[in-house]
Amino acid sequence: MIPQQLLMPASIVIVGGSDDIRKPGGKIIKNLIDHGFNGRLHIVNPKADSIQGIPACRTVNDLPPVDLAILAIPAIACPAAVDILAKQKQTKAFIVLSAGFHEEGPAGAALEAKLVETVNDAGACLIGPNCIGVLTTHYAGIFTTPVPVLDPCSIDFITGSGATAVFIIDAAIQYGLRFAGIYSVGNSAQTGVEDILEHLDITYRHGQSAPVKMLYIEHIGNPQKLLKHADSLIRKGARIAAIKAGSSEAGSRAASSHTGAIATPDTAVDALFRKAGIVRCHSRSELIAVAAVLMHPLPKGRNIAIVTHAGGPAVMLTDTLAHNNINVPPITGPKACELLAKLHPGSSVANPIDFLATGTAAQLNHILDACRNDFESIDATVVIFGNPGLVRVFDVYDIIHHHALHDPKPIYAVMPTVVNSRDEIDDFVSKGNITFPDEVLLGNALAKVIHTKNFPSDPPESQPHIDIVTVRALIDCAATGYLPPEQVQILLDAAGIPRVPESLAATPDDATNAAAQLGFPLVMKVVGPVHKTDVGGVALNITDLPAVNREFNRMIRIPGATAVLLQPMLGGQQLFIGAKREGLFGHTLLCGLGGIFIEALNDVSAGLAPLSLDEANDMILRLRGYKILNGLRGQKPVNIPLFARIITRVAALCMAAPEITELDLNPLLADAGKIVAVDARIRIEN
Repeated sequence: MIPQQLLMPASIVIVGGSDDIRKPGGKIIKNLIDHGFNGRLHIVNPKADSIQGIPACRTVNDLPPVDLAILAIPAIACPAAVDILAKQKQTKAFIVLSAGFHEEGPAGAALEAKLVETVNDAGACLIGPNCIGVLTTHYAGIFTTPVPVLDPCSIDFITGSGATAVFIIDAAIQYGLRFAGIYSVGNSAQTGVEDILEHLDITYRHGQSAPVKMLYIEHIGNPQKLLKHADSLIRKGARIAAIKAGSSEAGSRAASSHTGAIATPDTAVDALFRKAGIVRCHSRSELIAVAAVLMHPLPKGRNIAIVTHAGGPAVMLTDTLAHNNINVPPITGPKACELLAKLHPGSSVANPIDFLATGTAAQLNHILDACRNDFESIDATVVIFGNPGLVRVFDVYDIIHHHALHDPKPIYAVMPTVVNSRDEIDDFVSKGNITFPDEVLLGNALAKVIHTKNFPSDPPESQPHIDIVTVRALIDCAATGYLPPEQVQILLDAAGIPRVPESLAATPDDATNAAAQLGFPLVMKVVGPVHKTDVGGVALNITDLPAVNREFNRMIRIPGATAVLLQPMLGGQQLFIGAKREGLFGHTLLCGLGGIFIEALNDVSAGLAPLSLDEANDMILRLRGYKILNGLRGQKPVNIPLFARIITRVAALCMAAPEITELDLNPLLADAGKIVAVDARIRIEN
């Protein structure tokens, strides 16, 4: 838990305080003073009696009891200071700005472990080490600038990187964004991003707490905790935008299955964010733009009006929205004609609404009135208005401010001339407004927000029923590695996953008997090698017994072969479902077009187990090949509802058997009536 001593300390000590504001121990004191900390402020400096006008103690032993300690001393000195503060001064919150801990090797890691041990023994909280500090509406406990405008109903920002936080804050201020809290967790020795998010979730009160959370994450130590509290916050009405940096993964190249090669750790991150409803971003500028969009009301639909006095930016924004499946619908009818009559000749209200470079504030007022009251199909409005430097545009920006304040539909203000309109933009922002410097950046951010879904949780009784007793009995006795075909069949049957009838042959006589039982035509597949096609281990359209004997004798001699599998040869669209266990994330589920297309097209979508039917349907809908599945150019459609149900059953199987490390159903054969698994591989680690 995050204690009140960290959030609202009555007393703070800066250990290593300095008169030199170019040092962290000096700048943090200045920030605390300049931004109105009204509690008791103590300083420890072994060489001075006062620092920046505040009396100083020579050692921590000389301090009275203190709520929060901020350390800006060498790493080697931190454990001893923390020990005294925690045991003798009742300190319950620590912020360690100092670097030189686990990021620098084993010796630093030992120092860090000692800090955590002491803090844990005292039931206290540690932020850092190697961080820029904490900023709340109560105190500015950071040693960097700029310090943003604070507003409890704005943005909470949690970051694993101090320098990145500074860059993001600096740029966010230019948008007009304000902050309720900034939490730089540094090395996350005790308290990480997930722990701060947990606190923000537990204390969240919609309408009173910061409605937007920004996250910059380099390591997810507890993905299930992150998922739980992100999901909870979003269901309470908050919205979250996040960067997860460090997404590349070379290890998946060595995976043995299709799923293993495709499902990287970053796939799991993507699936987790999607499951929670987090808007994933991939750059600082994108994170800020998304957060700025999230600070507006959410549009009720996808129809956007673009209002501009400059044609080029409107065209670029229209293209961006169209590419992201966001509509810029034509505006027609009597109300459109009435509006056009109020504008200069040559203007257009077709959408984009272009009221020309000579357009006035009064005309903009008419346009925004019409977008609000007359054009019911419009869900949000973007106003692009710059200044070529000939006149001041305070009156125009005042009109935008007035409508942004009173219009229930969101209005996004793009103000691209940040030099010519500096004074006007500053005035606009000082009133609590937000601006965007670039229309394409806004368009992409808006599309991300609109397309991010929040999935309702399925009640437990709606989860697919599987035979858990049979699953556990098999898994508990199985050896690590790929399961033999007969055990795979048992698991699929226990999970209710339809499969094609099949028979395993270890001898030519077995193959002959299996062929008689299954009927012709047949498919024969080698058992043993992982990638059967690569070693010539698949034979199609076997129509007689001599062919059965010939193919059996050929396949059984393939290196690694242990048997031959026979199945009826079926037709239909090839599909794919896969699963991969990704550490603490659990199982990532994949679906897509099957057969060789899984690698050739790489058209897959991912989800995180357990999966609701809504999530499974969304996975299918996100496939680029969805039109093929839905019936393209006269082709028969696939039974998509059944496909979704099978995906949820695979997820349920993985939940019942977390020992499954990789699972491939490839292909499944599908038509409008049925879907059956033709080839399945399951690898476990006990």
